Amino acid sequence: MKITRIVEKTVSIASPIRNAFIDFSKMTISLLAIETDVIRDGRPVVGYGFNSNGRYAQGGIIRERLVPRIMEAEAADLLDQGGENFDPRRIYQVMMSNEKPGGHGERSVAVGTVDMAVWDLVAKIEGKPLYQLLAERYRQGISNQTVHVYAAGGYYYPGKAISGLQEEFQRYLDLGFDACKMKVGGASTADDMARIEAAIQVVGAAQRVAVDVNGRFDLPQALDFLRHIEPLGLMWYEEAVDPLDFLANAAVAEASDTPIATGENIFSLVDARNLARHGGLHPGRDLLQIDPVLSYGLCEYLDILDMLQRHGWQANRCIPHGGHLFGVHVAAGLGLYGMEAYPEVFAPYGHFADDMVLEGGQVTLPDAPGIGYERVPTLYPELRDLPG
Repeated sequence: MKITRIVEKTVSIASPIRNAFIDFSKMTISLLAIETDVIRDGRPVVGYGFNSNGRYAQGGIIRERLVPRIMEAEAADLLDQGGENFDPRRIYQVMMSNEKPGGHGERSVAVGTVDMAVWDLVAKIEGKPLYQLLAERYRQGISNQTVHVYAAGGYYYPGKAISGLQEEFQRYLDLGFDACKMKVGGASTADDMARIEAAIQVVGAAQRVAVDVNGRFDLPQALDFLRHIEPLGLMWYEEAVDPLDFLANAAVAEASDTPIATGENIFSLVDARNLARHGGLHPGRDLLQIDPVLSYGLCEYLDILDMLQRHGWQANRCIPHGGHLFGVHVAAGLGLYGMEAYPEVFAPYGHFADDMVLEGGQVTLPDAPGIGYERVPTLYPELRDLPG
């Protein structure tokens, strides 16, 4: 059993949208395929992966460092003890060989992209959906049968009026979502408050509308905006300040009765531990959005969950960033709070499989082995053609 080749392709997900910090006019991601000599249904088993949006493609690191290490390793060093499947943690260790600690902003994304494809492989070889495999290995076989998903959108578009925001959120409700997240911090407070109030009118309750600053505010700005939104009772107030300014995060959390959400730009076990130690968050109130694909992959994420439990956090307070099918499996298999989704942006990488049903903010799970990207008709052709 061995890996025969690994192919990365950089593709554009450019769009005219922006949040409070960046626009997406030049955004890219890496698509990845890992081909093996394992045969199922007369064809080699291939694992597929890609990085979550918001961080650019990682082709250089993948092609120049990670792929050579994997391909040069002894085949047995990539397998589990029985030699019957690939071992994601051993492959992670191979990828990280000769890498110094620290510096998690780009390398972590490259490793996480490969890791997604590895887990797809492992579950396919076992003939199980990934969520089932994860539940059997890490949760005594117990998996959630549906996953709570919210619609992430509400970006700033050129010329988009408040009526456009309301129409967007109404489309999400019509699709079966029951909660929506919107961007703030990129306009005046008065304009953003008008947008929030308009969103609440459509969604029907402030408790089902979240706002995301993407780390744009300094502490005084974050506290000022908090004073405006606090009476509303929103679902959460996300990434109000720089995600690595733990003291500022703690000050916002201390001042807030609104749940605080953060973590999508925390890319390692060490940074997550510092957030738990110094970020001032409340484990029973707040939410952590650490993204497995951006933070060295699922192996590191499992270690993060263990660490968080020692700091008083339960897995059901974690809701990963990413908005893709891999995250839905992780949420179901590990008992997380849920997962975000991108119904209209970053297509087709956030689309569900064609056998999944969304109703009342809960989505059912695919039954295909692996992640199930083969069941996403808008996405699979792009992945299928990678090995050539």
